[in-house]
Amino acid sequence: MASATWNIDLTHSGIHFTVRHMVISKVRGSFRRFSGTVSLDEQNPAVSSVSARIETASIDTGVEQRDGHLRSPDFFDAEKFPTISFQSTKVEKSGDNGLRVTGNLTIRDVTREVVLETEQLGIGKDPWGNTKAAFEAKTSIDRRDFGLQWNQALETGGVLVGEKIEIALEIQAVKAQTSEKAA
Repeated sequence: MASATWNIDLTHSGIHFTVRHMVISKVRGSFRRFSGTVSLDEQNPAVSSVSARIETASIDTGVEQRDGHLRSPDFFDAEKFPTISFQSTKVEKSGDNGLRVTGNLTIRDVTREVVLETEQLGIGKDPWGNTKAAFEAKTSIDRRDFGLQWNQALETGGVLVGEKIEIALEIQAVKAQTSEKAA
Protein backbone atom coordinates (compact mmCIF):
# COMPACT_ATOMS: atom_id res chain seq x y z
CA MET A 1 0.00 0.00 0.00
CA ALA A 2 1.37 3.39 -0.97
CA SER A 3 1.41 6.43 1.24
CA ALA A 4 -2.02 8.05 1.63
CA THR A 5 -2.87 11.58 2.78
CA TRP A 6 -5.40 12.03 5.58
CA ASN A 7 -6.87 15.36 6.71
CA ILE A 8 -7.66 15.85 10.38
CA ASP A 9 -11.41 15.95 10.97
CA LEU A 10 -11.94 18.84 13.39
CA THR A 11 -15.43 17.70 14.41
CA HIS A 12 -14.20 14.26 15.53
CA SER A 13 -10.80 15.16 16.97
CA GLY A 14 -9.45 16.84 20.07
CA ILE A 15 -6.26 18.41 21.38
CA HIS A 16 -6.29 18.31 25.17
CA PHE A 17 -3.86 19.29 27.91
CA THR A 18 -3.50 18.93 31.67
CA VAL A 19 -1.37 21.03 34.02
CA ARG A 20 -0.99 21.09 37.81
CA HIS A 21 -2.64 23.98 39.62
CA MET A 22 -1.46 25.04 43.08
CA VAL A 23 0.53 21.78 43.23
CA ILE A 24 -2.54 19.92 44.56
CA SER A 25 -4.98 19.80 41.64
CA LYS A 26 -5.13 19.81 37.84
CA VAL A 27 -6.58 22.12 35.23
CA ARG A 28 -7.68 20.54 31.97
CA GLY A 29 -8.27 22.31 28.70
CA SER A 30 -8.29 22.00 24.96
CA PHE A 31 -7.84 23.90 21.74
CA ARG A 32 -10.98 24.27 19.62
CA ARG A 33 -9.51 25.25 16.24
CA PHE A 34 -6.74 23.32 14.53
CA SER A 35 -5.92 21.65 11.23
CA GLY A 36 -3.45 19.14 9.95
CA THR A 37 -2.55 16.29 7.66
CA VAL A 38 -1.14 12.82 8.10
CA SER A 39 0.72 11.12 5.28
CA LEU A 40 0.66 7.46 6.30
CA ASP A 41 2.39 4.52 4.70
CA GLU A 42 1.48 1.52 6.85
CA GLN A 43 4.03 -0.74 5.16
CA ASN A 44 6.88 1.75 5.54
CA PRO A 45 6.16 4.15 8.45
CA ALA A 46 9.55 5.84 7.95
CA VAL A 47 8.18 7.69 4.89
CA SER A 48 5.10 8.86 6.82
CA SER A 49 4.70 12.41 8.13
CA VAL A 50 2.44 14.59 10.25
CA SER A 51 1.87 18.34 10.24
CA ALA A 52 -0.55 20.39 12.33
CA ARG A 53 -1.43 23.99 13.20
CA ILE A 54 -3.34 25.08 16.30
CA GLU A 55 -4.92 28.49 16.79
CA THR A 56 -3.68 29.69 20.19
CA ALA A 57 -6.70 31.97 20.68
CA SER A 58 -8.94 28.88 20.61
CA ILE A 59 -7.71 27.72 24.04
CA ASP A 60 -10.59 26.64 26.28
CA THR A 61 -10.35 25.65 29.94
CA GLY A 62 -13.99 26.36 30.68
CA VAL A 63 -13.21 29.61 32.53
CA GLU A 64 -13.21 32.70 30.31
CA GLN A 65 -11.08 34.81 32.68
CA ARG A 66 -8.39 32.10 32.82
CA ASP A 67 -8.58 31.62 29.04
CA GLY A 68 -8.08 35.36 28.56
CA HIS A 69 -4.98 35.21 30.78
CA LEU A 70 -3.65 32.23 28.79
CA ARG A 71 -4.12 34.20 25.54
CA SER A 72 -2.24 37.20 27.02
CA PRO A 73 1.50 37.96 26.73
CA ASP A 74 1.98 36.20 30.12
CA PHE A 75 1.44 32.88 28.34
CA PHE A 76 0.68 32.26 24.63
CA ASP A 77 0.51 35.91 23.49
CA ALA A 78 -2.08 34.84 20.92
CA GLU A 79 -2.11 38.21 19.18
CA LYS A 80 1.63 38.10 18.45
CA PHE A 81 1.88 34.30 18.07
CA PRO A 82 -1.45 33.17 16.61
CA THR A 83 -0.45 29.56 15.94
CA ILE A 84 1.28 26.58 17.48
CA SER A 85 2.73 24.23 14.89
CA PHE A 86 4.02 20.68 14.72
CA GLN A 87 6.01 19.12 11.87
CA SER A 88 7.25 15.56 12.12
CA THR A 89 10.86 14.73 11.34
CA LYS A 90 10.72 10.97 11.88
CA VAL A 91 8.06 8.26 12.18
CA GLU A 92 8.92 4.81 13.55
CA LYS A 93 6.87 1.70 14.18
CA SER A 94 6.44 0.89 17.87
CA GLY A 95 4.75 -2.39 18.75
CA ASP A 96 1.71 -3.77 16.91
CA ASN A 97 -0.36 -0.59 16.48
CA GLY A 98 2.09 2.00 17.75
CA LEU A 99 4.09 4.74 16.13
CA ARG A 100 6.72 7.05 17.60
CA VAL A 101 6.29 10.38 15.86
CA THR A 102 9.25 12.70 16.46
CA GLY A 103 8.93 16.27 15.35
CA ASN A 104 9.36 19.97 15.91
CA LEU A 105 6.80 21.72 18.10
CA THR A 106 6.79 25.51 17.83
CA ILE A 107 5.15 27.70 20.49
CA ARG A 108 5.82 31.47 20.64
CA ASP A 109 8.42 31.09 17.86
CA VAL A 110 10.41 28.66 20.03
CA THR A 111 10.94 25.24 18.44
CA ARG A 112 11.76 22.10 20.40
CA GLU A 113 11.81 18.44 19.47
CA VAL A 114 9.03 16.32 21.00
CA VAL A 115 8.04 12.67 20.66
CA LEU A 116 4.40 11.69 20.31
CA GLU A 117 3.74 8.14 21.48
CA THR A 118 0.97 7.27 19.04
CA GLU A 119 -1.47 4.40 18.69
CA GLN A 120 -3.34 3.76 15.46
CA LEU A 121 -6.83 2.73 16.57
CA GLY A 122 -8.15 1.56 13.22
CA ILE A 123 -9.41 2.41 9.76
CA GLY A 124 -12.98 2.16 8.50
CA LYS A 125 -15.61 3.63 6.19
CA ASP A 126 -18.37 5.92 7.43
CA PRO A 127 -21.97 5.65 6.11
CA TRP A 128 -21.17 8.19 3.36
CA GLY A 129 -18.26 6.20 1.94
CA ASN A 130 -15.45 8.26 3.45
CA THR A 131 -12.46 6.31 4.73
CA LYS A 132 -11.49 7.35 8.28
CA ALA A 133 -8.49 6.56 10.45
CA ALA A 134 -8.25 7.12 14.20
CA PHE A 135 -5.17 7.81 16.31
CA GLU A 136 -4.35 8.64 19.92
CA ALA A 137 -1.09 10.33 20.84
CA LYS A 138 0.51 11.53 24.08
CA THR A 139 3.50 13.59 25.08
CA SER A 140 4.57 15.96 27.81
CA ILE A 141 6.52 19.19 27.65
CA ASP A 142 8.02 21.68 30.06
CA ARG A 143 6.20 24.92 29.25
CA ARG A 144 9.26 26.98 30.26
CA ASP A 145 11.16 25.49 27.29
CA PHE A 146 8.75 27.42 25.03
CA GLY A 147 8.91 30.78 26.78
CA LEU A 148 5.78 30.22 28.90
CA GLN A 149 7.44 31.52 32.06
CA TRP A 150 4.69 33.28 34.05
CA ASN A 151 4.02 31.92 37.51
CA GLN A 152 3.25 32.97 41.04
CA ALA A 153 4.75 31.58 44.26
CA LEU A 154 2.33 30.21 46.85
CA GLU A 155 2.54 31.00 50.56
CA THR A 156 2.35 27.26 51.29
CA GLY A 157 5.26 26.51 48.95
CA GLY A 158 5.28 25.60 45.30
CA VAL A 159 3.88 27.62 42.44
CA LEU A 160 0.44 28.40 41.06
CA VAL A 161 0.96 26.79 37.63
CA GLY A 162 2.92 23.57 37.08
CA GLU A 163 5.73 23.44 34.55
CA LYS A 164 4.92 20.02 33.08
CA ILE A 165 2.10 19.97 30.53
CA GLU A 166 0.56 16.62 29.60
CA ILE A 167 -0.76 16.66 26.03
CA ALA A 168 -3.25 14.12 24.66
CA LEU A 169 -4.47 14.02 21.08
CA GLU A 170 -7.52 12.16 19.82
CA ILE A 171 -7.44 12.35 16.05
CA GLN A 172 -9.85 11.11 13.43
CA ALA A 173 -8.66 11.77 9.91
CA VAL A 174 -10.40 11.52 6.54
CA LYS A 175 -8.56 9.96 3.64
CA ALA A 176 -8.09 12.55 0.92
CA GLN A 177 -9.83 11.73 -2.34
CA THR A 178 -7.48 11.02 -5.20
CA SER A 179 -8.43 11.63 -8.78
CA GLU A 180 -7.90 8.54 -10.85
CA LYS A 181 -7.29 8.87 -14.57
CA ALA A 182 -9.05 6.51 -16.90
CA ALA A 183 -6.72 4.16 -18.75
